[in-house]
Amino acid sequence: MIAVYDAAGRVVGAADRAEVYRDGLWHASAGVLVRSGDGERIYVHRRTDTKMVFAGMHDCLAGGVIDPGESPERTAVRELAEELGINVTADALRPAASASWDGVWQGKPMRCHVFAYELRYDGPIRHQAEEIAEGWWWTDAQLRAHLADPDWPFVPDTRVLVDDLLT
Repeated sequence: MIAVYDAAGRVVGAADRAEVYRDGLWHASAGVLVRSGDGERIYVHRRTDTKMVFAGMHDCLAGGVIDPGESPERTAVRELAEELGINVTADALRPAASASWDGVWQGKPMRCHVFAYELRYDGPIRHQAEEIAEGWWWTDAQLRAHLADPDWPFVPDTRVLVDDLLT
């Protein structure tokens, strides 16, 4: 089950993840841009080919959908620990950007409110094998160069706020 939102960003209930994706229901996700302690690099990763949504695509946010009763901050902390093995409290995160994405994925409507946070971090990273295929550190310029290629597979919901995330 995941939280269901309305178009204005208010929680209105909960539904099974498959139903949310099948019916294009508004939902929300939260993710963390992991930036090196000096602020010069960001952690970019490729999602596994078995993910339900955006399989095999690249992303610069470690994150996921918001569970019923969960705040965006709590989701960000939970997903950061699950996907990258980084354990922090919400106090370590800085709100970075938010946006709403009303798009199409595999011929079906996909609607998501996206909440992004930033973390400065130089410690170890441990990928969750089911979700993250590989990852690396890039400068903002390197990520922008890849994003300039329209054929480079980057998740569309993060793309709507990437300009607000990069310096």
